[in-house]
Amino acid sequence: MKMSSSSSTSDTSIADALEQVRARVKDASLSVGKEENDVRLVAVSKTKPVELLMECYKSGQRRFGENYAQELTSKAETMPDDVEWHFIGSLQSNKAAPLVKKVGTRLKIVETVNSKKLADKLDRAVVEVRKQLDNSVDYKLGIYIQVNTSMEESKSGVEAKDAASLAKDIAESCPHLSLEGLMTIGAPGDFECFDRLVDCRKEVAKSLGVVEEDLELSMGMSGDFEEAIRRGATNVRVGSTIFGARDYSNLK
Repeated sequence: MKMSSSSSTSDTSIADALEQVRARVKDASLSVGKEENDVRLVAVSKTKPVELLMECYKSGQRRFGENYAQELTSKAETMPDDVEWHFIGSLQSNKAAPLVKKVGTRLKIVETVNSKKLADKLDRAVVEVRKQLDNSVDYKLGIYIQVNTSMEESKSGVEAKDAASLAKDIAESCPHLSLEGLMTIGAPGDFECFDRLVDCRKEVAKSLGVVEEDLELSMGMSGDFEEAIRRGATNVRVGSTIFGARDYSNLK
């Protein structure tokens, strides 16, 4: 099956593009002494139809990232239950509970937690999900703290200097959340943003009393994921390189 006309290339299938990205992730990982499976690939599928996600799924991809709560919820209802969903967009606190309750345990990570208020909302929503499961599943929602490493006003996230205190507050008061690491978007072409997230992790790990390597680093997208891996990324978010250019015409 060929990619749609909105794709970056018309003669490359989704499966082929995914395989090429996987190979690049592997090569970048091995170049800095990481094991092949040390870096998680999240296929960013925002604005893409379920049919294209299923092409990825049939090629073995199980982790998908979405930027919009309603779109993630809709796709989760259609996609197989073993898909692990990452929410990677800005999440308003009033949309946190509906997202968690509707997607349930299939929602593995919210990568964009940038306030205690949002963390509290997510924590309370997980409690409701656990009640529905009769507490038979010890479900905790994974989160990353989003850090604004470029200090651009257009970017969401806490300042690096505030990440450690926020992490400690969440860890101490949100028992149904699992603080898995840090995330950043960074400025295009500014690889120092990746280094700033690595430095930020040192302070966060110290405040939590954990080993730095126990905290994941979600950084790097289609244009720079290999450099992000070389600078320490353990989670990369790749969309257009797999699915082709995005079509926002149907989004409000």
